[in-house]
Amino acid sequence: MAVRGKSINLFLMDGESNGRIKCSLTNWTGIAYKIPRTDIDRSKNIEHLNHNGVYFLFGTSENGEDVVYVGQARSRKNGNGILGRIVEPHPSIDYWTDAVILTTRDDYFGPTEISYLENRFCNMAKEIGRYPVVNSNDPSPGNLTEEKESEMEEFIDYALIVIGAMGYKLFTPIVNKKQNGKVSNEPILFMKRGEVDATGVRTTEGFAVLKGSKISPTIVKSCPENARKYRQKYATKISSDYVLTEDVLVSSPSAGAAFVGGASISGNEVWKTKEGIALKDVDCDM
Repeated sequence: MAVRGKSINLFLMDGESNGRIKCSLTNWTGIAYKIPRTDIDRSKNIEHLNHNGVYFLFGTSENGEDVVYVGQARSRKNGNGILGRIVEPHPSIDYWTDAVILTTRDDYFGPTEISYLENRFCNMAKEIGRYPVVNSNDPSPGNLTEEKESEMEEFIDYALIVIGAMGYKLFTPIVNKKQNGKVSNEPILFMKRGEVDATGVRTTEGFAVLKGSKISPTIVKSCPENARKYRQKYATKISSDYVLTEDVLVSSPSAGAAFVGGASISGNEVWKTKEGIALKDVDCDM
């Protein structure tokens, strides 16, 4: 089936890209807002922010890692809904900078619906692994009818598009599904060097080293600083026997080779296709 385009309306509420953004999508009953923390106070008069809904708080942990908190909020007697909940303390996240809010134009969601959405978004974010999810408790999925669950899944499909359009790749896999030895028309590449036995692929964001790759347990003095930082960043995704438990994203093939090999290595030389063609020659053969 052919992929069809989508028409998204992004309204820059303050006339600038780093300010507040309102987002809607053709044929979607939902509405989304991106609100920087510094603009929360002047957003209190936005009617939709007093509705029921779910929200995402994006911030940075004490060790400098990007994290996300997924929450839900219900309308209250004082009229405060999502926005009222957001301004309350969130002990699970040290400091957040941006809030992304999902609700509906007519405040359609009830407690069961938002519980289901919170659970789904939280679990999906964990599965993708782009951001550590810092929720201290697992949200309840609620108890929806089959018809209502289908309706919520359709809402989620559109919400993922909107969140991505706002610049957050929370639900975007590092690599797409592998088919016929390729990922998004890019060949899967192999690096075998000493103890190293790794696979990787070029992506639109850089280079991905794939789950199951065996990396070097040692790092030599000449290893580039960025590779050392990647080792620290992805420490929780490296098993005790130095095998990647998840796909990881780095800036380039050479960064991937250094991350895997623990040394300064030319990625264009060492990453090769299953036919043995070095990456530097891959484009020439296309």
